[in-house]
Amino acid sequence: MLTRTDSYDELYNSFAWDIPARFNMGVDVCDKHAARNPEAPALIVTSADGDLVTYSFGAIRALSNQAANLFTAHGLAPGDRISVLLPQSVEAALTHVAAWKAGLISVPLFTLFGEDALKFRLADSGSAAVVTDLANHRKIAALADALPGLKRVYVIDAGGNGEGFTDFWGAMGRASDAFTPVATAADDPGLIVYTSGTTGNPKGALHAHRTLLGHLPAAEMFHNFLGRPGDLMWTPADWAWIGGLMNTLMCAWHHGVPVVAYRARKYDPEEALALMARLGVRNTFMPPTALRLMSKIPDIRTRHDLKLRSVASAGEAVGAELFRWGHEALGLAINEFYGQTECNIVVSNCAEIMEVRPGSMGRPAPGHVVDIIDADGNILPPGREGDIACRAPDPVMLLEYWNNPEATKANMRGDWWLMGDTGYRDEEGYLWFVGRGDDVITSAGYRIGPGEIEDCLSHHPAVQLAAVVGVPDPVRTEAVKAFVVLAPGHNGGAETEQAIRDFVKTRLSSHEYPRMIEFVDELPMTATGKIKRKELRDAEIAKQRDA
Repeated sequence: MLTRTDSYDELYNSFAWDIPARFNMGVDVCDKHAARNPEAPALIVTSADGDLVTYSFGAIRALSNQAANLFTAHGLAPGDRISVLLPQSVEAALTHVAAWKAGLISVPLFTLFGEDALKFRLADSGSAAVVTDLANHRKIAALADALPGLKRVYVIDAGGNGEGFTDFWGAMGRASDAFTPVATAADDPGLIVYTSGTTGNPKGALHAHRTLLGHLPAAEMFHNFLGRPGDLMWTPADWAWIGGLMNTLMCAWHHGVPVVAYRARKYDPEEALALMARLGVRNTFMPPTALRLMSKIPDIRTRHDLKLRSVASAGEAVGAELFRWGHEALGLAINEFYGQTECNIVVSNCAEIMEVRPGSMGRPAPGHVVDIIDADGNILPPGREGDIACRAPDPVMLLEYWNNPEATKANMRGDWWLMGDTGYRDEEGYLWFVGRGDDVITSAGYRIGPGEIEDCLSHHPAVQLAAVVGVPDPVRTEAVKAFVVLAPGHNGGAETEQAIRDFVKTRLSSHEYPRMIEFVDELPMTATGKIKRKELRDAEIAKQRDA
């Protein structure tokens, strides 16, 4: 745990990693607290109507032990993958903890994923089991023939055993709440999180148990030294994303900080404010889009009795206007930070010990060496644009891309891991984002890969060829736009446009469908047949500028 110092430089220069040879995330975030104070609150589950259920660390230990016994009794062994297809809930949290204690590898999945998105991730990870709810089980059941390796499906709200699945809570009731956790090494794999695919399908970032320790310095910084008495965490970000699961839930639990579990199907800023005021939330992670929507609400400080101590934000640039609004409406500085699924939260701001410069991602978090490099891997001087990179080895860095060693190797430049973005460093060491080094679309806090959407579009009977890019959007930062070459015999009317939107929304996810579709006669291509997405994106930016 970071100890507050008088300056960032003192904190950064005095830090040293202490990574034990043996480390298990499940034990760290749960069992150690249950041993010290089993009645301490761990999770506050709330619903839209205000009902509250609080689980102590002792309860989470007992429940995760039951789940670990259940999984092992059903033949799951260390190294096997278990997917978690659930919203923010006690079942989602305890399944990850149980998986890690049993030496399994957990795979978080987004509940809004459609069948195609789920099929790829479940098949690619080789998941032997999945824990889900009744609504999402229908999607899993439709994929049964395509997933021969999926041996067990647990449904949390089944109300009894059904055909093709196991009633999670019914089976849990027959399992012992005593379990001896596997003595995993810090470098043993514990988690696969899928990235956005810029070309083709997404890649699975395989993380070791040590990744939790690697997350801590930045998380402690952007929450102004997380772990103070009275801290209470909530995020609207889904726990299927590394920002929700690791940055928020597990980093909080490492410190014994209770977490609120609540995620509306659609983000409502007024509802978020009311929730945080009602429960006395002290710490929150909110993407800039969520904050921008919240900034439209008047008189926040007089209408909502907020107790916020820290607001962290990432995924897109916060910007000077939003930063100023944070001071005026929330009474605090928004701490922007930076990372990626493969090498998460390595740059951060911390208003308590450093100047927060609006627009800057911050400075490297203690323990992480992050800089701007050129094509040969040389560190560039201040003010020079180049590739943002993190020096390896680093405990937060992925072990490898799952089943894709070539991609892992391609992302290294000497001993630097490329973050996929360009930027520059100023004279005081602050890092500034300039642009993406790939075609990932940043929309409403999500990083969306165009490759998977293009692949989905190609299966629609009206689509002969498609290209997907992000175009500027005043609220979302970018919106997904598809350029479609129609197949012979199809027209580009409103009915076809809506059918294509619905096709992507149901097969992939509602956050990935193209909000804009333009029918074109042809797409710009390279001599080798690759779509020139940059040319399309630049044309859209110019069109908006001239409008």
